[in-house]
Amino acid sequence: MDQGCIDGYRIAAGSAQAEVRDRGSRFLAIVSAVETETAAQAELTSARAEFPRATHHCWAWRLGAEAAERSSDDGEPAGTAGMPILQVLRGSEISDVVVVVVRWFGGTKLGKGGLARAYAAATREALAALPIAEKVPSVRLIIEIPYQRIGAVKRLIHPPAVELVEEDYGANALWEVQVHRRQRASLEASLADLGLIARTAGREVGE
Repeated sequence: MDQGCIDGYRIAAGSAQAEVRDRGSRFLAIVSAVETETAAQAELTSARAEFPRATHHCWAWRLGAEAAERSSDDGEPAGTAGMPILQVLRGSEISDVVVVVVRWFGGTKLGKGGLARAYAAATREALAALPIAEKVPSVRLIIEIPYQRIGAVKRLIHPPAVELVEEDYGANALWEVQVHRRQRASLEASLADLGLIARTAGREVGE
């Protein structure tokens, strides 16, 4: 699915854990809501610190509306851990999420297929318990408004699609609004009809 073509996207709204066992090996999946790579790395560091005696700390994350992705096998045979975790995340269509699967080796080798199935199974079970929300990408715009136009602009504010987040008053009113990406063109057209121009205040929220 092309996340950039939809109005909103599914995100993690909390955390969850699940454990599976296979021939003595334990696989503990830890799922956390994150918005940046820095936050995802922090969750991985936390898992390594909490379970320092584990054999592997394999992981995958997806971030933003366009779902930037990364994964790691952390020493397991290539393609047997990070990618199976990531494939489950892709199938769930969840973003802003990191999964760390902690493995303790139980003495019996599982083979590449067995490892891939175990990492995927632990991830699926944790995701089944994960709170989910929807996030709508939005952008902040700054509008300079002559006082005689304030009433007309106020009629364009319709939360949650268009929200007034900051306002300042001097020679003219200066409003900062947050608008859902799908509503931006319509809002800018309405402002243009009033002889007004909106400028971008910063990067889009939810990218």
